[in-house]
Amino acid sequence: MEELYDVIILGGGPAGLSAGLYAGRSRMKTLLIERGAPGGQIALSAELENYPGQMLEGETGATLSARMAEQCARFGVERITDAVQTVRLDGEVKRLTGEGGAYRARTLIIAAGASPRPIGCENEREFTGRGVSYCATCDGAFFRGLDVYVAGGGDSAVEEALFLTRFARTVTVIHRRDTLRAAKSIQEKAFAEPKIRFLWDSVVMRVDGGDVLDAITVKNVKTGALSVIRAAAEDGMLGLFGFVGYLPNTELFREQLPLENGYIRTDENMRTSVPGVFAAGDVRAKSLRQVVTAAADGAVAAVQAERFLAGL
Repeated sequence: MEELYDVIILGGGPAGLSAGLYAGRSRMKTLLIERGAPGGQIALSAELENYPGQMLEGETGATLSARMAEQCARFGVERITDAVQTVRLDGEVKRLTGEGGAYRARTLIIAAGASPRPIGCENEREFTGRGVSYCATCDGAFFRGLDVYVAGGGDSAVEEALFLTRFARTVTVIHRRDTLRAAKSIQEKAFAEPKIRFLWDSVVMRVDGGDVLDAITVKNVKTGALSVIRAAAEDGMLGLFGFVGYLPNTELFREQLPLENGYIRTDENMRTSVPGVFAAGDVRAKSLRQVVTAAADGAVAAVQAERFLAGL
């Protein structure tokens, strides 16, 4: 028989790690299951500047995540790497099955986060990994000295565009509007960066090339005009990074929990419609998705899980 935990936390991003910290300090028998490295999406961020109490210089998503993971370990939280494939939420014991084993707990905190949303252009899948990417930190160095394009206009898009200037010859932000949605402080940095250019009122329609990406077809949303951006002959390659939002990782729960635009619906105490099941962070329906709100969600979820167990 599999071990029975007080709480299983599904996801190792800021919400899951915060939940782990609070659950461990409460002396609950806690298992945190993460699919990859600690930190989730934030671990891919090259720079942080809006998390309270962070290091003022040199803080990245990876460094913050590593310290959060160390705090969890200090309070006895077990962490394993596995990809959960099925979940059963009915009954007093919640059951999860992954590629590496089966797991049981009396409560479950879903902190599975979200994944990058595809740009939505033709041939995107074919050129993913061959010029199309969704992680500047992971792939920026591959485009050293080349012209790079970023689809999107929010915080992530502009922050990653700034990061890409470390490697690229030029970075062009392609945005469907004529103004950015990013925070003003981030915009100011981007407008002051000589390597960054802007292609307004535009969307990426198609990507093309041979072995690698060398052409991007862009449409002006106001005029309908199409234009083709081609790699310089001496380069033979372009880079295109997509930062147009995220899709919540809720497929496992689609038939068991009410969703709102794909996100798990909770109350202010992170409780879902199923007793003993909580959701925290980017996976739940909410108005602001930031590291600080994810961490707060995780803390609330763990405290509520403790109270739920006390009432059994």
